[in-house]
Amino acid sequence: MSAPGTVGAEWWRHAVVYQVYVRSFADGDGDGVGDLPGITSRLPYLRDLGVDAVWLTPFYRSPQHDHGYDVADYTDVDPLFGSLADADDLVATAHDLGLKVIVDLVPNHTSSDHVWFQAALAAEPGSPERARYLFRTGRGDGASEPPNNWMSVFGGPAWTRVGDTDQWYLHLFDTSQPDLDWRNPEVAAMFVDVLRFWLDRSVDGFRVDVAHGLLKEASLRDQRRADVTAGETFEVGGHEDDEPMWDQPEVHDVYRQWHAVLADYDGDRMAVAEAWTTTVEANARYVRSDELHQAFNFDWVMAPWSADAFAEVVTTTLPAMTAVGGAPTWVLSNHDVHRHATRYGGGETGRARARAATLVSLGLPGSAYLYQGEELGLEEVDVAPDDRQDPSWFRTGKPGRDGCRVPMPWAGDHPPYGFGPGTGQPWLPQPDSWAALTVEAQEGVDDSTLEFYRRALAERRRWTDAPDEVSVDVAGDVLTVVRGDLTIVLNCGSSPAPLPDGTVVAASGPVGDALPADTAVWLTPAG
Repeated sequence: MSAPGTVGAEWWRHAVVYQVYVRSFADGDGDGVGDLPGITSRLPYLRDLGVDAVWLTPFYRSPQHDHGYDVADYTDVDPLFGSLADADDLVATAHDLGLKVIVDLVPNHTSSDHVWFQAALAAEPGSPERARYLFRTGRGDGASEPPNNWMSVFGGPAWTRVGDTDQWYLHLFDTSQPDLDWRNPEVAAMFVDVLRFWLDRSVDGFRVDVAHGLLKEASLRDQRRADVTAGETFEVGGHEDDEPMWDQPEVHDVYRQWHAVLADYDGDRMAVAEAWTTTVEANARYVRSDELHQAFNFDWVMAPWSADAFAEVVTTTLPAMTAVGGAPTWVLSNHDVHRHATRYGGGETGRARARAATLVSLGLPGSAYLYQGEELGLEEVDVAPDDRQDPSWFRTGKPGRDGCRVPMPWAGDHPPYGFGPGTGQPWLPQPDSWAALTVEAQEGVDDSTLEFYRRALAERRRWTDAPDEVSVDVAGDVLTVVRGDLTIVLNCGSSPAPLPDGTVVAASGPVGDALPADTAVWLTPAG
């Protein structure tokens, strides 16, 4: 059952993975929503960009309340995105092009449309059907209050009452996403079947959504937090001192089972955890030798534009991963956070800093994850309230994640910028200002962000075998990382800094005798 594609043992340890947000990458049928045939048609672009693998966000059958992260059927493709045959064609085409394929897995919760949850609603309290989820009796007079004080990540209580009964069900995200009870062996068995279904269709790995959330403390006790109030919102990645709903020890038993399943297949199949943990040591536990293969390094995402901050993440991440034999990951943007060009200040300054941070990421040992459009220098879009679709917007009144999900601009001087054969705006409107940022506009332009990414990714391939050990130094606003014969220098300051001796082999911007502000370089020994 081996899969074609790029070769090499444990390919994921040094891979560059490109995240495709399926709704927003390429539209094959002209309905304004991205789909699998559209992605397949653009795979040569990703090969030419120089990445090793593509990660696809969920494309399963779903009512799309959370744009696919509410799964109604894990073993079929939603007609919005195509068919199983289209999925097979995408995987085969990717492999022919030398690209691996990672698919998103959503094990913490299902859609409320899933056959299991519909059966649970129709069944009695205490039934086997309800035992697959976390139904509990409410508190207070007439069971009118939720069973505990937990809050949804999307805002408001994490519990919804079942009609006028005394029963409530847990949903750490939207009301349409009921949490599964992973203490029920039926749940574990179902997901093993799901893993095998997609492995048998030759996918190379899985990105595990909310990997830290599957198991909750069995008692479902109150969270010890004095200021929990109805309607309060937890930001993605936020932490409290007491978290009985996250990162429970038993979750690692699940991943040991999954590791064994993946090991049954040839081709070094892998899984990467989306695990928001309170410490880097807790994050490293997900990648112990008998568990998952990688975990996203969200400390790198959350670090501000600062040499000290970047240095701290590098010097804490690498020892923690080395201690468990794990491979570090470096990620700056994804579909849940503001794009890093915007986080770093926006405009030309933000783009320059984003390129510089990307060059640092690509030079560090481990693998790098890129988010679609960052190679074009795309920034966060201020989506108009009437156009917003993120469920967190409807629960909290805060803008949510739509701004980083606006569809890709491929060509032309007005929306939809070649996103598909349609002529109108896609599912999220694109700005009129994106004409200069399209793939077509940047292709072959030496100082464009797209060509910078292509050069940097090509140069990175020369350093796959560089040592994993690094030395890190900060002098004022300048970060220096030495990795064997490769020296990475980043200037986070506002004025030029001395450029160390050596030959510049990659740069995020123009470099003369000094290293400009908001710029990074790779150097090799002179001569």
